[in-house]
Amino acid sequence: MSDTELKKVWNQYVEGTQEAFDHPEVSIGPWTSYNLMRDPKHNLFVLARYKFCAKMLEGKNLVVEVGSGDGFGIPIMAQAVKHLHCIDWDQRNLEGCAKRLGHLKNVSYEKVDLNQTSIPLHADALFSADVIEHIEPEHEDRFMQNLCGLLKKESVLILGTPNLYAQQYASKNSELLHINLKSPKSLKELMLRYFKYEFSFGMNDEVLHTGFGPMSHYLWSVGVEKR
Repeated sequence: MSDTELKKVWNQYVEGTQEAFDHPEVSIGPWTSYNLMRDPKHNLFVLARYKFCAKMLEGKNLVVEVGSGDGFGIPIMAQAVKHLHCIDWDQRNLEGCAKRLGHLKNVSYEKVDLNQTSIPLHADALFSADVIEHIEPEHEDRFMQNLCGLLKKESVLILGTPNLYAQQYASKNSELLHINLKSPKSLKELMLRYFKYEFSFGMNDEVLHTGFGPMSHYLWSVGVEKR
């Protein structure tokens, strides 16, 4: 390749990428940054979970996320629904998300501890990943009641949680913090106490499936129509 041809290729490359270099860079938040340094593939799994929820709830008017954390997946959901209302019990998370993701005009944030109380919403759908396993078993019913209190009767709830059967592979932090793990059977039973219909899915890494429940690392339960 001649010098003239090389220069042409370089100029085309610069022209095609300059917009990205001119665009301001965005912080990815404390938890996501930690995972990027410690176990970067986990961020892929997180995004795959958000993609699943976004596809399930695409086009809904008002969707609530309970336990939004540092908001790594919020842009995926915000792209799919008309309005996303993010609830977390940690003000640091909410302030960080609002600062990093201020360009998302259809997202709002509110500090609520659903262990204690609920708020007056009539959402079309709600999703919550990696929260139920942190709720003390004796507070689980109150949490679920407060969670359902955010929803219309004809609505959808998606719960995601690590599988009890995968506990032997958990990290030390997970063993310490995961105090209410579910099996495929117990998660289905929990959801059917509050919803008329329930649909179960499994997940291994970023792969979603309907395979043998005990071999799933991660569990999803979709509840439809409140009881």
